Amino acid sequence: MMDTEIWITIGAIFVLLLLSAFFSGSETALTAVSRPHMHHLLKTGDKRAGIIAKLHARMERLIGTILLVNNLVNILASALATSLLIGVFGDTGVAYATLVMTLLVLIFAEVLPKTYAINNADRTALSVAPVVRLLVLVLSPLSDAVQVVVRATLRLFSVSTESNLGAISDDELRGAIDIHAETGSTDDQERAMLRSILDLDHVEVGEIMVHRKDIFTVDAGLSPTTILEQVIASPYTRIPMWRKKPDNIIGVLHAKTLLSAVKLQAPATEKLDIPGLAAKPWFIPESTTLLQQLHAFRKKREHFALVVDEYGVLMGIVTLEDILEEIVGDISDEFDIAVPGVRLQADDTFIIKGDVTIRDLNRQFDWSLPDDQAATLAGLVLHESRRIPDVGQVFNFYDFRFEILRRKRNQITSLRLSPPKHPPSGPES
Repeated sequence: MMDTEIWITIGAIFVLLLLSAFFSGSETALTAVSRPHMHHLLKTGDKRAGIIAKLHARMERLIGTILLVNNLVNILASALATSLLIGVFGDTGVAYATLVMTLLVLIFAEVLPKTYAINNADRTALSVAPVVRLLVLVLSPLSDAVQVVVRATLRLFSVSTESNLGAISDDELRGAIDIHAETGSTDDQERAMLRSILDLDHVEVGEIMVHRKDIFTVDAGLSPTTILEQVIASPYTRIPMWRKKPDNIIGVLHAKTLLSAVKLQAPATEKLDIPGLAAKPWFIPESTTLLQQLHAFRKKREHFALVVDEYGVLMGIVTLEDILEEIVGDISDEFDIAVPGVRLQADDTFIIKGDVTIRDLNRQFDWSLPDDQAATLAGLVLHESRRIPDVGQVFNFYDFRFEILRRKRNQITSLRLSPPKHPPSGPES
């Protein structure tokens, strides 16, 4: 009879350890499960993914229930083992029970199931979800009571109990992109595109616009023949028109509209009212983010906007193509003018035009120069040096070496940039 009781106790301990392993693995799998994958399965009709979504909606209740049951079975298993070994070894059985149960629980009820679950999170979570949901429903009153005590205790120490479980921040997405890149799941171009999409709501149109000094415009006061010749010679299809002064934009002329009017009016093209063919200009503030402007382009079905500052002064233009290039990189066609902006030298330095944007350099060479205070490389030097440098001056910022090669009046037009041979740190003078 005594032997029978011993084997029954051992069997009970074995079953309790199995239950502990199940709950430990379930906790790990359900918290480490891929939310995007579960969302995809839910869209395809997988009911188990729906169960997981409901469990995640009350994550505190889920964790509380699993911990409650897991601790219960572990304590019960330890109590049975202590009773068994005391009966066999006397008082020293307490020490033996502590040592044996610690090893058994640690190895077989914690490390082993959690290691398996973390490496097979999605598959394990889908398997255990129905059982865990039933357990949560049965024990929810007790679990809720535990949560009330926990929250009340935390409030005594002014600790917030607001939950943000399930919320994914931009930083987490960027980290996920970097992890995929390190594991070889994405190449450099894909990583740059994904990062650029996340940046759309943080970059203003003023940072990517074509500056007004580089805009091709047409004087509305010229003769129709002269305007037609300039439009045909231009590589652009949308051309701002001004009257009296270049900042006074009265409309945007589309080359296709002009050519259609010429065909109808031919051969009396001198009678054309070309300013009347121009579309009403669309002005936007330079503080508009790229995401806002992308939505605005889609809503208005426009591809072209004029950027103004807080005083209404024309600063430049931005197009749908400019925003798309921020995502996919440069888009060139047969009419684009190739302007050399970056040249690699034999000594691994770069000759760079001052108006080349920092974002383009960071994306092309995987650098991390800051672009929050300046949009162009020349602007970064001016911001960090706090002066208008002379030709030949050298500065060291963020472990990069900047040598001023050319300057036109107060504008830096060319620099020699020497990148660091190790990851960049902070600014230096």
